[in-house]
Formats: sequence, structure tokens, C-alpha cells
Amino acid sequence: MANEQRHLLVEGHVQGVSFRAYTEQKASELGLEGYVRNLPDGRVEVVAEGPEDRLQTLEDWCWQGPPAAKVSLVRSEERPASGGFSGFSIR
Repeated sequence: MANEQRHLLVEGHVQGVSFRAYTEQKASELGLEGYVRNLPDGRVEVVAEGPEDRLQTLEDWCWQGPPAAKVSLVRSEERPASGGFSGFSIR
């Protein structure tokens, strides 16, 4: 199965609630590569590469996030995989 990339922008109360740490844990459990980071405008950006079904699982999880998060929107864009990541990290 070919890898794909998914770019997610998560909106709502998603900073200061360990969203990045929980996302790193979930993505690593799924065997995905990429990164998660806070953006200056209050959103969280997730770039993940791997099989489509695992990317969808991560996107579905992002709609919930960790217990203290209040997610209002997840914008998703599919892209070709770059193959430029090693593991999943917090930036």
C-alpha cells in the first residue's frame, strides 16, 4: 500500500491542553511519520505520512483530541508523500 500525506489544521481550544503530546503518541502508535506543531494563530498543524487508513484514523482522532481539548474544526488536505520524515515529532 502506497503512503500518502495528510495536512491537518486543527481549530478550537487546542493549545495548552497537551494536544501535541497526545498527537505524537497517537501518530507513533499508528506507525505514521511527520510532525505536529502549534501555530501562532492558535491552531495546531499536523503533517503525517503513511497508509491512507491510518491517516484517516489519526484525522478522526484529531476531531476529539485529548480530554481538555475543544475541537471546533479540522481542515484536511491530502498530498503526495514526501518520504522526508523519520518518525513523528513535536516541532
